[in-house]
Amino acid sequence: MTMTTKADAGCSQSCSCPQPEISGWGRRAGSRIESVLVPLTRWLPVLHGLMFVAFLVLIVGPLFAPPVPPQTSLWRDLPSLSNYLLWGLWFPLVFLSVIATGRSWCGLFCPMGAAAEWGNRFGPQWAIPGWLRWQGTPVVSFLIITILGQTVGVRDHPEAVAEIFGGTMVAAILCGFLFGRRKRAWCRHACPIGLLLGVFSRLGAVQFSPRTLLPGGEGYSEKGVCPTMIDLARKTESRHCIECFRCVTPTARGGVHLELRRPGLEIEAIRQHHANPWEVWFLFIGTGVALGGFLWLVLPQFQDWRQSLGERAVDFGWSGLLDSGPWWLMSVHPGRNEVFLWLDFVMIVGFMVGCAVLTVAVLGGLTALSALVAARCGGDGGFRRGFVELGYQYAPVAMVSLVVGLGGKLFDSLTATPIGPGGVQAIKGALFAAGLVWSIRLGERILAAQGLVPAGRSLALLPGIVGSLAVGVGWWPAIFGL
Repeated sequence: MTMTTKADAGCSQSCSCPQPEISGWGRRAGSRIESVLVPLTRWLPVLHGLMFVAFLVLIVGPLFAPPVPPQTSLWRDLPSLSNYLLWGLWFPLVFLSVIATGRSWCGLFCPMGAAAEWGNRFGPQWAIPGWLRWQGTPVVSFLIITILGQTVGVRDHPEAVAEIFGGTMVAAILCGFLFGRRKRAWCRHACPIGLLLGVFSRLGAVQFSPRTLLPGGEGYSEKGVCPTMIDLARKTESRHCIECFRCVTPTARGGVHLELRRPGLEIEAIRQHHANPWEVWFLFIGTGVALGGFLWLVLPQFQDWRQSLGERAVDFGWSGLLDSGPWWLMSVHPGRNEVFLWLDFVMIVGFMVGCAVLTVAVLGGLTALSALVAARCGGDGGFRRGFVELGYQYAPVAMVSLVVGLGGKLFDSLTATPIGPGGVQAIKGALFAAGLVWSIRLGERILAAQGLVPAGRSLALLPGIVGSLAVGVGWWPAIFGL
């Protein structure tokens, strides 16, 4: 079944607003990029095939690699090389890349999305069901993969890497095989990091825009060439665009064309780009879960709480908590001196969920306070609309915190260079400071778009500043250590 519907529920009133002006330089630069890249898109199937093979080597190869002596070169130690490429390069760089190139990873390089689309050619191509189209599906997907990755030790064990990344690949292919007609239902509706990259892509310097924008607001359409089901003639946002260039024809007078814009412009004018409450809540949840996934490894209090729960388990006869669970649910590697008990599983999951709840409460509460103050100071649109718009101000500090906190292997490798440990600490601090300042700037611009005078802006901005600082305090151990 083919359908065209209104896009995900958000700030529909803003969809008819005039779009922010893109400079003539941005249009000319976009045209030059199109002229170079569009002819190369015919090679994308080859690139996708190479990425698929490389991906399989990285996730499956370490399972069969022979043991190597200590101090072996990284290039001769496939498990260590795979671990570094995934967590030292791919993870932090794919998030940072959205600032310069948006979701180009998804459309040009990602082997999972390409595999899902290949599978779609041979499947029954059933209509995409409602449960898959539910906006909470990628949130649930992210939570499952992120928490399971921690309990099975995805950053330490090749078996866990194969389970998480291989399982995600199988899920992508199965989703593509079953649902949609020549579309990427997986990329649009279920990818664990797709929504996160989508939110951050709103900060990006790349924008694909229709040459003639039709009224009515961002839409969802299974017609047309877009694999992620964007109604291209009404396209006003970046989050679902994977930059596959299928909609770009430089010689055509209509259609979609590429433009360069100032980074952060879309969020500064978020009311003109379909502000969505699901994105805001996911930004809060994702930040909290990722923070919990880092802090349980480094906080000594976590071990104290674990010890206390273990003692209570003994006192009350909860012997099951002291047993080891299945290998696919938790880390069970006696040969590497790591065997998790149900106690560890409960503690890790509980701690990560608790961090998510606390982060949602803090950021949600402070954003609500900002929206309330803004409404009292003359901001238009009311409390709910103001809340959703102001929630986006945390995108830069959240993204930088994820890169700094969970991209530790990249920074660890830099300590062995002339930069040294002190230089690495300075880089981390500078990155976080830049994210903090950028978040504050976005908050000020969002409030200005709501019509607040400078005095009202300053007052309504204070809770947002506190929220951004709170994110930094949470990630402090990752930046400067305990």
